[in-house]
Amino acid sequence: MNLTELGFASAVVYSMYKPIAEDDKDTICALLNFYKRVYFIIGLVILALGTAVMPFLQHLIKGNIPQDINIYVLYSIYLVNTSLSYLLFGYKNSLLNAHQRRDVISNILTITQGLMNICQLLILVTIKNYYLYVLMMPIFTVLNNVMVGIETKRMFPEYSCKGKLDISVKKDIRKKVAGLMISKLAQTSRNSFDSIFISAFLGLTTTAIYSNYMLVFTSLTGIINVITNSMQAGVGNFIQTESPEKNYELLKKLALLYALLIGWCATCMLCIYQPFIKTWLGEAFMLPFAIVIMICAYFYLLISGHGCSLFYHGCGMWWNGKYLAVTEAVINIIGNYVFVKNFGLYGIVLATIISTLIGSVWTLCILFKFFFSNKKMIKFFLFEVFLAFISFVLCCLTLFINKITVAQESFIKAILVTGFSATVLFFAAYMLISKLLHLQIPLKIFRHKKHNREVK
Repeated sequence: MNLTELGFASAVVYSMYKPIAEDDKDTICALLNFYKRVYFIIGLVILALGTAVMPFLQHLIKGNIPQDINIYVLYSIYLVNTSLSYLLFGYKNSLLNAHQRRDVISNILTITQGLMNICQLLILVTIKNYYLYVLMMPIFTVLNNVMVGIETKRMFPEYSCKGKLDISVKKDIRKKVAGLMISKLAQTSRNSFDSIFISAFLGLTTTAIYSNYMLVFTSLTGIINVITNSMQAGVGNFIQTESPEKNYELLKKLALLYALLIGWCATCMLCIYQPFIKTWLGEAFMLPFAIVIMICAYFYLLISGHGCSLFYHGCGMWWNGKYLAVTEAVINIIGNYVFVKNFGLYGIVLATIISTLIGSVWTLCILFKFFFSNKKMIKFFLFEVFLAFISFVLCCLTLFINKITVAQESFIKAILVTGFSATVLFFAAYMLISKLLHLQIPLKIFRHKKHNREVK
């Protein structure tokens, strides 16, 4: 269902940058009107496709289903929740995104998600009804969208849904959507298809246990994405104002920053994952340590390439990478199907690692071909390998320190020992490499241009 939006929101927001800079209110209103109509169609398509999938739900689940749970009712609630995110004021997010006011969206989401979590917790503790627990999702989705709509109207009263777009603008949006759609296919296939294959071949129990580990995984990636998103505008401006040579130096600095930051995160995950799961859920919900190693390797491969991704998105290379996304998605799906039969859960994670590695290398090739003109690509690739090796060595040292000082998977002691040793080792490595290679990060890429608007 997540594939239905096809990256349309990003293309429209990208198309708003120029009219906003030129204060072209008519074009912005026309884009908003176009966005509203398309999002309404997307919401209806999701409802139709989701309803069509319902007869096949049984075939996507292996093993028994709890007798007191109706999967069709639960699925319907999830389906309505997804549809409402498009049908009800979802298009108004574009104005905030285009004006670099994601902070407003984040603040509203924090409020609604916090209230939803509190209500869900109270329902689980008191009423103990899972249907009501899930029903909180569409209720607070509506609340979130209504609050965004009200706040957008207050901040931008001059914009409304009216007017028509030129054919040339629509063609440009279609081309961007085509490239973004394929990229989104790859991103969605990583975890969504993993869960489907685990459920279909290994059962719901394994899916639930694996999902607990991925909850930690996605929480960390979400935090790191905040850092990445905060730099995107700065990197985009740097691309437009500086020479390719200076951009290459910035790319190296970002590669160093991400490699050691993600190396530190992966190391902490490797040492703390098992004690955390044991303390939180118990030994029955723990996966083998080999799976944990593979998950941490996947985490490093996925996030360490964010430096290249900043330049990839800053240059708008979505259409250039159309074949990359298709190949990555196909390799992941085929790998899941082939490997899960022979290696079980190990095969699922292995297929994801292979597809992610191919995608990262291919992204690097596209970036250097169309922006850096293939100059220094091999040199930069070897630099990335060097950073990965440094992270691996420091991870092994931290794991060794953890093993000889932490007994019986003590959660608190594991946090203290791992946190201290990993921080010292990776910080020292970053300072040493950045000094030797003169790769200090310029702070200006974290700064956003503030939009001072008069609100009537």
